[in-house]
This record gives sequence, structure tokens and C-alpha cells, in this order.
Amino acid sequence: MEKKTVQEWKDIVAPALRSKQGEFKLIGYADVSTEKIWQCLEERVWKNNPKKRLHEVVEDIFHLSTASYMNFMTVKALKSDKDDLMASIQAVTDGEK
Repeated sequence: MEKKTVQEWKDIVAPALRSKQGEFKLIGYADVSTEKIWQCLEERVWKNNPKKRLHEVVEDIFHLSTASYMNFMTVKALKSDKDDLMASIQAVTDGEK
């Protein structure tokens, strides 16, 4: 099988993403989405959108652990909070000038 970028495989592996989403929901992670899972894989497992074979992409999806996913979501939330805080500080300091 040929190698493609992981982004090129996205539509084809959608059933695997939905399966992983169902697995996470089954164990209590109600707010999980296929998009969040995909984003986690892109940023944690597939940095720089590498070329992979179809079976490798599916394997990566099924091997994603809840711990890895939750670590990703936690860091993402913390970064978002930091960005919001910095924007608020900037708005206040701009108002004082």
C-alpha cells in the first residue's frame, strides 16, 4: 500500500476515529469528539503531517490511550487559559495608556 500524508487518510479512517470516540465515551469521557482525537494525533503522534500507510494510521488511532488524550487536552486548556489571561492583561495595560 502506498504512503500518503495523514491528512489524506482522514476521510478513509473516519470509522476508526468514531470507534475510538465510542471507546472513550464508554469509559466516561463524554466530551470527546473525532476532531479532538484527530487533533491530538496530529500534534502528539504525527507531528509535521508525515507520510504513512493506511494500516499505520489506523494503528495509531487504536493505540491512542486515554492518558495521552487527556494530557493533550489538559495542556491545550492550560495554554488557552494562559492566552486568555495574557489578552486580558494586554487589554488592561492598553487602557491605562
